[in-house]
Amino acid sequence: MMAADIDQLQVDLGDGFQLATKIVIAVFLFGVALDVRPRDLRDVVRRPLAIGAGLLAQYAVMPALTLLLTLALDVRGSVAIGMILVVCCPAGNLSNILTHRARGDVALSISLTTASNVVAIALTPVAVAFWCGLNPAADDLMRDVSIDAWGMVAEVALLIGLPFALGLLVAWRLPRVAARARRYVEPGALVLLLLIVVGGLAGRFEAFRGYVGAVALAIVLQNALSLGVGFGTGRGLRLPEPGVRAMTFELGVRNTGLALVLALGFFGDLGGVAFVAALWGLWDVTTGLVLSTWWKRATGRAAPAGSPEVTAPR
Repeated sequence: MMAADIDQLQVDLGDGFQLATKIVIAVFLFGVALDVRPRDLRDVVRRPLAIGAGLLAQYAVMPALTLLLTLALDVRGSVAIGMILVVCCPAGNLSNILTHRARGDVALSISLTTASNVVAIALTPVAVAFWCGLNPAADDLMRDVSIDAWGMVAEVALLIGLPFALGLLVAWRLPRVAARARRYVEPGALVLLLLIVVGGLAGRFEAFRGYVGAVALAIVLQNALSLGVGFGTGRGLRLPEPGVRAMTFELGVRNTGLALVLALGFFGDLGGVAFVAALWGLWDVTTGLVLSTWWKRATGRAAPAGSPEVTAPR
């Protein structure tokens, strides 16, 4: 039995933890931009239907379904806010890594990641406020914490816009440097982020343990729903199999590190929001690795004997 209502859970991980997480997120997004090439930006224009459908699914379909899920499960307000916050965050380069591992369409994946991060600067704060306002329990808590909408816009712009723009500049002006750097920046930032999140929460394991049951089912269902919407969107657009895999990970894998930073920065008195973001991230990585590994092996089994290994298009 839980010791207290999860809405009353407070998470104070310290200024040092928040600063370290912000730095790693900035490096993470800098690494995403290093992998963007001019042809990826052209793909955004050349494939408007796929990009547009992906963005629509991310910022309208998934939040709407998440809202219905929070109401159906009757989760507490902080859990609802956390779930909505996660799906309103853009994809990170983890989706690109998983797409490549799954032998998916990496070019489409990177184009979608680029587009979602650009529009997230304006859409993420607006989407969080809008969809949370439609859940009574979440709306009550949102009024209590008095979210500074412009402050969230500034935070998202700083965490996404600045490092992303710097990464694009380096990739454009110093392509050789970018090619060498992205080998280490992307995986290194991902490992650091996981270590920081796990390390920060591990010291408070006893405080969190009693709340796992309150969010586990919701997170598992929401993650499955996100992957399912991505897969369904790809199939609905009649994309080739590599494109379906890319769309699945772009909609199913979120930048939970960014969600955690926003949760700690704007919902500090609602520890349940950060708790949801942290657990979502761990489960997200697990399911993403399992699915990408399964697809990779399925592709290998489907290849004729003696044929060259199938590689992701670039």
